Amino acid sequence: MKGIYTPVTKIRRQIFQEIAKLAFEGGDYSRIEDIPYKIIPGEIATYRDSVFKERAIVGERLRLACGLDVRPADKHAPISQGIEESAIDELVYEPPLVNVIPFACEACPPKQYYVTDNCRGCLAHPCVSVCPVKAVSLKDGKSHIDKDKCIKCGRCAESCPYNAIVKFERPCAASCGVDAIESDYLGRAKINYDKCVSCGQCLVNCPFSAIADKSQIFQLVHALKEGKEIIAEIAPSFVGQFGPLATPQRVKDALIQLGFSDVYEVAIGADLGAIAEAEHYVHGLSEEQPFMATSCCPSWSVMAKKFFPEIAHCVSTELTPMVATARIIKKEHPNARVVFIGPCASKKLEALRRTVRSDVDFVITYEELMGIFAAKEIDFGQIEDAPEMEDATGGGRGYGVAGGVAGAIEAVIRERYPDVEVKIDRAEGLFDCRKMLTLAKAGKRKGYILEGMACPGGCIGGAGTIEPIKKAAAAVKKFADEAEHHVATGSDYIGELPEEHEHK
Repeated sequence: MKGIYTPVTKIRRQIFQEIAKLAFEGGDYSRIEDIPYKIIPGEIATYRDSVFKERAIVGERLRLACGLDVRPADKHAPISQGIEESAIDELVYEPPLVNVIPFACEACPPKQYYVTDNCRGCLAHPCVSVCPVKAVSLKDGKSHIDKDKCIKCGRCAESCPYNAIVKFERPCAASCGVDAIESDYLGRAKINYDKCVSCGQCLVNCPFSAIADKSQIFQLVHALKEGKEIIAEIAPSFVGQFGPLATPQRVKDALIQLGFSDVYEVAIGADLGAIAEAEHYVHGLSEEQPFMATSCCPSWSVMAKKFFPEIAHCVSTELTPMVATARIIKKEHPNARVVFIGPCASKKLEALRRTVRSDVDFVITYEELMGIFAAKEIDFGQIEDAPEMEDATGGGRGYGVAGGVAGAIEAVIRERYPDVEVKIDRAEGLFDCRKMLTLAKAGKRKGYILEGMACPGGCIGGAGTIEPIKKAAAAVKKFADEAEHHVATGSDYIGELPEEHEHK
């Protein structure tokens, strides 16, 4: 459903806007109890069987947007429980980051295959012939699948000449590349946090808006209201996310209007990472580390460590662009707070790591930022003479699109070491990332750079993005092409970080 404006999208964005307004206005925060009635007015349900259920779900999403926990359904508690304690200018939430709202889940059946009316009862009935467990038979002239025997291999569906057999799968589970979506005792979706890598794809693929992540909007707005030095670092995939009038320069100006002291491109850190990983690829591969996997996507690197511990040491230890840029900012502005604005949920967990907490103070997504813009009625069409963004090279700016990370590293190698052969494999989406690492584990990717992106299309397909992937990719490419330098070695920030990069 990425890039399609649906009622789920509308409600999610209304919630972000209302929470931002609540924080900007201050006062008695028990007013949050009124917001569900504003978002879901009247007496007649629009989306579900009960208007009261609709409001209850909105209430839980409001709590998550404040960084609070989902309330137990069997205990009474107001929406505002804990909100006064969360109305501070620093991070408050604790894991889990991604949460299922149990009573919002429709308990979709797990994966199964079933026969539709397209079945013609053909003479060949290949579906019967290919089934390895004899779960398919003919009944009353039509194909029939015995659910007790079926192993869900899908061979029957592949063989049907009429496409009469279809796969039914929970959208949240289908989008999860690490099989972290399970079922509770009522058949509702439940997240196995031992497997989850917080990519957030489940929360944007659930058609019932039953999954949501915690936000820091409420706390960030309080920090902005304090008038302290707060600097935004914005990820390379931001270009084009806020509409056709929101040029990169106007986005920077809009952030200044919100109260940020300055805005840096995270592509700065991407440039430095590309240089460091290029050097590591040329000089650091060995029998112990036969390939180098990129490190900028936290969901990808966490997945590698959880599911492929034997080769996890091959994931680069260079700082992610978010952290590298934050350390540059804090070096230049020691007293500033740093806010990362990006496309994905997993950066929120990255910022909670012990080695990162002092570098990045807040993390919000583009969709959450759009809620803050809406709360302050920012009109991009009214912004003139916006400051230029000239921080990074085209290489770093391309990090947000699948292939951009490996491409930036390769460009550095081509420039510095033209005689070195560069071998690249890349994957987008955790399903394909696992396949790529399986090949690497089997010794079939020796001497390679492996680029892993947890989201389809790369960062531009992250859970917190707004625009369709193809449209976003074109915008990012245009901005990268406008850079003065196109290879990361042209960065003005080379040497800004310690040589050892203080590996995480």
